Order: sequence, then C-alpha cells, then structure tokens
Amino acid sequence: MVKLRMRRTGCKNHATYRIVAAEASSPRDGKFIEILGWYDTAIKEDNFKIDLARVDHWLSKGAQPSTTVASLIRRARNPELKPHHSKKAKAPKADAAAQA
Repeated sequence: MVKLRMRRTGCKNHATYRIVAAEASSPRDGKFIEILGWYDTAIKEDNFKIDLARVDHWLSKGAQPSTTVASLIRRARNPELKPHHSKKAKAPKADAAAQA
C-alpha cells in the first residue's frame, strides 16, 4: 500500500520535511517513490508547497495520506484555511466565574 507522508530532512533543531509517496512498509526516512512537495517548520507564511496534480494521481491509485499531509492538502486546495493550531479561541475567565 502506498502512503503519502512526510520525510524528515534538514539540520538538527531545524526540521524540514519532504512530502513523498512511499510504500507503507518503508521507514520514515527510507526509500520513497516520488517527491510531491516540501514543508518547512521555520517559515511562518507560505511554509509548504505541494504538486496537487501528482497528489490527485496517487489518491486515485488508492494511496492513503497521513493526517498531517491530508491537512496540508486541504490547505493547498483552499488557501484561506488556517492551520489547525493557529489562534485557538479561549473561553474568557469572566464567563467561567459567572457560571460557577
């Protein structure tokens, strides 16, 4: 089975990732079939790029994306979406005290 997942590259304490199509049994940084894009954790805006045509090709062949890669694919198809971790809404403390 083919998986779409991330392969770690870069230096110590500065992780960058390549988004690859790889056999599910191969190790994280091992043999892969094709590079589909990249993701850089150090950049705040526009920190990834994915070839959506090739992603669609692999998905049509039955490839399964990892959770993180699926999130990046959604963001690539709809640039207005924010990352899942940006500015989560927090309940105000006044409301919590009023309910108690």
